This record gives sequence, structure tokens and C-alpha cells, in this order.
Amino acid sequence: MCRTFVSLVSLFISLVVAVPAAATTGAGRFPPGFLWGVATSGFQAEGHFPDSNWTRYARKHEAYGNSVDFRHKYPQDLKRASKLGVNVFRTSVEWARIEPRKGEYDQREIRYYDDLFRRVRAHGMRPMITLNHWVHPGWVHDRGAWKNKKTVEDWLRFVRFVVKRYGGGDVLWITFNEASQYIFHEVTDGGLPVSKVPAMRRNLIRAHRAAYDLIHRIHPRAKVSTNVAYGSVVNGLFDAAVFNDVTDKLDFIGVDYYYGVNAENLTAVHAATGQFWNVEAEPEGIYYVLKNYQRRLPKLPVYIVEAGMATDDGKPRKNGYTRSQHLRDHLYWVQRAMADGVKVMGFNYWSLTDNYEWGSYRSRFGLYRVDVKKDRGLRRVPTDGVATYRSVIARGGVPSGYVPVKRPAWCSIEDPKATCFAKVPTPPAP
Repeated sequence: MCRTFVSLVSLFISLVVAVPAAATTGAGRFPPGFLWGVATSGFQAEGHFPDSNWTRYARKHEAYGNSVDFRHKYPQDLKRASKLGVNVFRTSVEWARIEPRKGEYDQREIRYYDDLFRRVRAHGMRPMITLNHWVHPGWVHDRGAWKNKKTVEDWLRFVRFVVKRYGGGDVLWITFNEASQYIFHEVTDGGLPVSKVPAMRRNLIRAHRAAYDLIHRIHPRAKVSTNVAYGSVVNGLFDAAVFNDVTDKLDFIGVDYYYGVNAENLTAVHAATGQFWNVEAEPEGIYYVLKNYQRRLPKLPVYIVEAGMATDDGKPRKNGYTRSQHLRDHLYWVQRAMADGVKVMGFNYWSLTDNYEWGSYRSRFGLYRVDVKKDRGLRRVPTDGVATYRSVIARGGVPSGYVPVKRPAWCSIEDPKATCFAKVPTPPAP
């Protein structure tokens, strides 16, 4: 009954309110030089992981095992990424692998990263290197991790090592992945008392600012950011974790977009409990999110560092919405944002394969399915998103006249002014 009422109100507004000028703009195309990528992270995919905060946290959740064993299957996975046509490969260099004990560097694991980035470049892809994707060594954890200000200096020594060894003009750097979620997990998984959240926040800000300067001293033309998790109704809180205090130390705006909220779709609440497969997509939300961040920092380009869709243990979504449709719909709205002036420099799909989603293998985000629980061979099985992503990249975007499968909804929290009191930008007819 409620949904029917909202739909009727939406129809009424669409009939009586004029379409804004932006709505008549064509979807445009992605320009030559646009950065297409896939993303993953060390702990989530590598397996065979040394002592860390997350090897300890995982004991309270679903068994980690060896994840999808990217640690040994990376040569084949990099070939899969390359065949998509992407020119960026994002992963993290894990501090716990490089320095499993304070002051002791693991040469075998260093050689692994040496070969990994050699192969990334050999396949014609630029490395996007994340320096912290929520994981730190066990010895750091035992010392209080980011509530201890000494962690900043220890981490910066690790950063210096990584930047000198793997850096170059082609590398895109992410200091901290989704700092707000890093803090959240440290609290909820027992690594950080709530009273120490301000201390962790201060130390992350200090660490990012120092790392930015350090990277630029070594590679003056480097591109550095810290990607923000878009959080819909709590986005202000997410941005306040680190982003708001480091906008002068960013070379691009890194945004992760997975879901939005509108008057017809409140399913984002499921994200709070990790049930991402129950979150209904809001593709047009990415259009407003990109415009809003660009408005706040007009001189910086925007990079969509992560975007993707979860399925429930690899099963089709109940509403029939596919990974292929999700990908095309979101890229359509990215093209619309670019046509309306947003300086989007790149897009990474999360993720290349299914992996360990911070406590569970149930949420499946991969372009390639991997059944960790049932398939000992950890086969990579392509979803329909593989062919679609390859095609979109090859053609420079979704085709002219494409109409998104999911129609824009009424009254989006991403931009209430534009969507609650005026008609949302309606896709042009094919």
C-alpha cells in the first residue's frame, strides 16, 4: 500500500514539474585515456595470511581459510583482468606480510609483491596501490594499533619502503581505504574502545597527511587520495572520519558507491548488518554523488575507486537484476555526470573475483564467481558481468540511446532538491 502511494506521488510530480536542463543532456562517452579498473584487497583475496588484526577477528566469524588464494593464483587472475581491457589494477600491499614482526622484513613476501607489480605492468595495467585496507600486523595490534600515536611513525616507515620499491609515475596511491569503515570495524570487532575513536581518527589524519607529503617527495607527480565510502543518510559522518580534514592533501577525489536511499527504496538499511544482497540498487544515485563531491572540490577530478553489487552466495537476485544490468545502469549515470561537467577520471569494478567480505563469504561481488566453501580448486567462473564490462570498455561506454533497466526513483537522499521537488533526469528514449 505504501509503495503504491509513493509511486502515485512520483507519477504526479513527473507530470507537473518541468524537467531541469541537465536532464536533456545526452549520456556522452568515456574519453580516450579514461582509467578502467578492477579492484581487490590483500587480506580479502590472498589467503595464507600472517598474524594480523583480521586473522584474529576472523576467528569470531566465518573461517577465513585461504580465501580465493590470490597469493598463488595472481598470474592467472591478472590475465583475466587484462582480457577485460582494463588499464588499472587495484590491490593493497599488506603491512603484515612485509613486516610480520617489528623491524623484520619478509623477503619471500617482498618477492611476491615484486612479481605481482611486475606482471601488472607487463599486462599494460597501472597499479593502484592501497597502503592500508583495514589490516595491520599483529604486533601493531598488540600495541594498541591506531589509538597509539607511535603507529603513525611505524606505518610511515612501511609506506616509505613500499613507495620506493613499487612507486613510479604510473602508480595511483590510496593511503587508507574507507577510513570511516576502518574505524567502525575496529570498534565492532573489539580492537578499539569507543572512547578511543577520536585518537584513531587523529592518527589516521596525521598519517595520511604525512604519507601524502612523503610520496610526493619521492615521486613529485604522484597521484594520491584516500577513498571515501559513500554512506547515504550518514555520509556526513563518514566524510568526517578523515576526508574532511585532508582535502588539501588529495590529488583526486576517491569515491566508493554501492547504494543510495530514496522514498521508494529504503533497503540500504541492510548494509548496516552486512546483508548487501538485500540492498536494492539506486543507479541514478551515483550521478548525484559525483556531482556533489565535484561541487565541493571543483578543482579535483573524481575517481570511482569501488562500485559493485552483491549476490547472496552467488545465487541470482530475487528481482532478476543481473550484474550485467547493474554495471551498465551505473556506467550510464557516470556518463551522464561527465556530460554534465563532472571530471571523472576512472572507474574500478569491485571486485575481480568473489572474496572474503570481512567475516563472510556469503556476499558475492565478483565478476568471477569463486565458491570457497565447496570448490577446493577455487575455479574462477565468469558471470555475465565479464562480457559486459569487456564490451563497455571496448566501446567507450554504454551505447547511445541506452535506457537503464532501473528507472530513476522519486526523492533521493543524494539530492533532495533535484529529486523531491523536480523531476529526476529521465533517460532519453532509445
